[in-house]
Amino acid sequence: MKDNSFSTLPLSPELLTVVQELGYESLTPIQAQSIPLLLAGKDLIGQSKTGSGKTAAFALPILNKLRIDDHYLQALVLCPTRELATQVVAEMRKLGRRHVGLQILGLTGGTTGREQAKSLEKGTQIAVGTPGRVLDMINRERIDLTQIETFILDEADKMLDMGFIQEIKSIIKALPQKRQTALFSATFPEEIQDLSRRYQKNPVRVTIEEAEGSEAAIEQFAYDSAPNEKVNTLLRILQQHIADSVIIFCNTKATVNQIEHVLKQQGVSCACLHGDLEQRDRDRVMTMFRNGSHRILVATDVAARGLDIDSLELVVNFDLPLQVDTYVHRIGRTGRAGKTGVAVSITDQRDTLRVMEFEQATKGVVQRPALGFKNQYGLGKVFRESPMTTLGISGGRKDKIRPGDILGALTGEKGLQGSSIGKIEVQDKYSYVAVQSELANMAFEKLRNGRIKGQKFQIKIMK
Repeated sequence: MKDNSFSTLPLSPELLTVVQELGYESLTPIQAQSIPLLLAGKDLIGQSKTGSGKTAAFALPILNKLRIDDHYLQALVLCPTRELATQVVAEMRKLGRRHVGLQILGLTGGTTGREQAKSLEKGTQIAVGTPGRVLDMINRERIDLTQIETFILDEADKMLDMGFIQEIKSIIKALPQKRQTALFSATFPEEIQDLSRRYQKNPVRVTIEEAEGSEAAIEQFAYDSAPNEKVNTLLRILQQHIADSVIIFCNTKATVNQIEHVLKQQGVSCACLHGDLEQRDRDRVMTMFRNGSHRILVATDVAARGLDIDSLELVVNFDLPLQVDTYVHRIGRTGRAGKTGVAVSITDQRDTLRVMEFEQATKGVVQRPALGFKNQYGLGKVFRESPMTTLGISGGRKDKIRPGDILGALTGEKGLQGSSIGKIEVQDKYSYVAVQSELANMAFEKLRNGRIKGQKFQIKIMK
């Protein structure tokens, strides 16, 4: 075994088994340095880039010391956005799947506070939430934090950027003095140093530097455009930089809606993501993008951090971000796990200095090649029909449904081949399964006329 394997850690047999089942072969740098410190009960400041494995770095120590038989809150994780909180909940449930009786609750908008309070009363050991909703639960006396042993601030710099500093301080005041506090952040501004001085006890700082040459995994391009030509420039970019999965970032919701409308007119399967969407709609959009039912996602910066996307080939900055850090996080969604990604920005001739700042921050070169002519056949020919179609199922985790139940319902009794079924995501009250598009109607009939775990559910082909 390698020295950086999970088996070197003093984790419970259940966690080591799950880690092996999930195929986690070796610790990432942030995990290798943070997990032993957290297991030893130390306060921690963990500084590393997005996508470095931070969630498992704090989730495994929390799960390792959790007392399942005690049905009260023992750990609280704060995240800046609903998307990140949802991702953290999913990751912790995945890692804790051998902990019989484990209850993890997401405290975010999209579900009523009354419903979340009922879940807390029934017995929840871990809560993962956004500052606004957690503080609201505290003020309404719907949550008991008096026995919290571990407190995690995830993406701390993003929370400060979003103006949550007062909420964070109010939440910390409601926590027990005797606790373990860990703070994870991509950057370490003065405000975070101040938080650490105020609320941590002799914290150990772990800083993971970017590996030499890691920025080369992302090719960066920029194309100048007059403001009234930006949409046409975008269409030409999408024709020239052909990719199976694309995120287009805009600075406003109005622009997101405009771009989505233009792309759909071109016959492209796409969706939008911004702050006005209800949580269920956000979950649906992200599920369909992850499983290949949507080729393009048009988003505001609500999608810049914390989204669980396995393979993203192209990021387009339709609007340049206002902050250099935002640019780094946007393009950091691509070029992961050893794969090469492409980041393209639409610029103005006056943006030269800003582009130089981007180059300095990424230690890379922003190329400025000529942009080819617009393909006369439009995007419909370039972005062929999506290979996968998503089916929605009106039942989820609360109905005791597991991914294997859905897979079995589709493949049993002369059903579909397993190879034609893509990602299966089971959420609290709803589930999604991706199937090859040419088999979507067959899969729909199979589920509609059959049963999942002995029950009938409503089935819908998602658009």
